[in-house]
Amino acid sequence: MNELALIDRIRRMTRGQRGLVLGIGDDCAIYRPRANEDLLFTTDQTIEDVHFLSSHAPRAVGERSLARSLSDIAAMGGIPRFCLVTLAVPANYEKWIDAFYRGLIGLAKRTKTLLAGGDLAHSKKIHCDVIVCGSVQRGKALRRDGARPGDRVYVSGALGKSWTRRIVPRLALGQKLVGRATSCIDLSDGLSLDLHRVCLASHVAADLDRIPLTRGATIERALNGGEDYELLFTLPRGKTAPRGTLQIGTIVVGAPGEIRFEGRTLQPLGYDHFR
Repeated sequence: MNELALIDRIRRMTRGQRGLVLGIGDDCAIYRPRANEDLLFTTDQTIEDVHFLSSHAPRAVGERSLARSLSDIAAMGGIPRFCLVTLAVPANYEKWIDAFYRGLIGLAKRTKTLLAGGDLAHSKKIHCDVIVCGSVQRGKALRRDGARPGDRVYVSGALGKSWTRRIVPRLALGQKLVGRATSCIDLSDGLSLDLHRVCLASHVAADLDRIPLTRGATIERALNGGEDYELLFTLPRGKTAPRGTLQIGTIVVGAPGEIRFEGRTLQPLGYDHFR
């Protein structure tokens, strides 16, 4: 099967999509934004032997590749609109490509994310890059730089999950937090590093009271392991948190980026590609 045939096969998988002026098949996709909305753009790479192993099911890899970018859209309170997928694979991987796209498109349909196009290429190892465009009401996007002393710190679920688990982007929660949360981030690199980023951007510090652990997880894993893909957000005192979320601490005055837990200052030792 050649590249043209593969592109046609992917296009047929997305038959029936509505919302794009022009989708797969031309030099560019055409998307017409709605009035009074800001567009959100994010990109995440998924690389063999870094984010997944060759033994992992291609359908799961496809779903996870999109889920990672959708989690970023969730963290800003956005609604996903469309995605662009760049995929490079070894030769004779037609069946793998087919399964990969079935996994990705399945999640795209469940989250109403249109597959607008992308690129296919040959590589010794599998490499994928997913760009997602989302939207939010103009001026209402959740950001990292709005936390203030006195705000309560929450997470959307227990931490320390296995990196092979299925990712469920918290899109509905992110949208509920618009106009309520003062800051938000998705926990992809570990609580210690991602909360540090929020505090640094907001010029504040944080005191943690507790760290909710998923079954079998350690504190070390929850703090520094990454791959939880829960939302961490801050709410002003007196604001009611959405059901199912967990309060873990408080934003305080202090050195920007400093996080304290059980009487000690935590180092931001979450996942870092270059450490």
